[in-house]
Amino acid sequence: MLVPLNIDNPQPRQISRIVDTLRQGGIIVYPTDTIYGLGCDIFNTKGVKRIYQVKQRDPRKPFSFICSDISDVANYCQVSNFAYKILKRHLPGPYTFVLEATRQVPGLLTTKQKTVGIRIPDNPITLAIVRELGHPLITTSANTSGDDPVNDPAEIEERFGKSIDMVVDGGILMGDSSTVISLIDDNIEVLREGSGDTSWIEQI
Repeated sequence: MLVPLNIDNPQPRQISRIVDTLRQGGIIVYPTDTIYGLGCDIFNTKGVKRIYQVKQRDPRKPFSFICSDISDVANYCQVSNFAYKILKRHLPGPYTFVLEATRQVPGLLTTKQKTVGIRIPDNPITLAIVRELGHPLITTSANTSGDDPVNDPAEIEERFGKSIDMVVDGGILMGDSSTVISLIDDNIEVLREGSGDTSWIEQI
């Protein structure tokens, strides 16, 4: 089901409809500031397990998730003063930051090292969904493992069919995946180059 939204000013009624689907264990595809994401409520075990099936992904490989703002990040991650300054400067933006997880993060979403990846994308639709939901949303590229991401909402709906519940149409996206940066122990390490510029790291 395609659900078109105004990119700059998402309609509240449609946002509520999307969030109702998430609360019932539904899976949605939604736009970010990079590519389309596949997600569900991080606290809905049914939804999380469904995403692993849809992605055909190794269950030992956890997903990252989207927070609504930096204060929300602190509920789920250990944020040092060093990390906070970096998050404040570069979020919202096309980055996934890896931090030490708190106990509030479901076990399915943490690595053996108890770390987790978090995003705050610069996309009004996604942030409106997360704020209405009241807690984070899983984020992973809208594709099956090993395939290229799809950035046309109509093509995404055709490819996934009834295996997902809703495709939130935010237009065709032309971005690359987010840049993944670890901030564990206040050490900066680029784990994946993507849409986010990393030249600022050399100045720290």
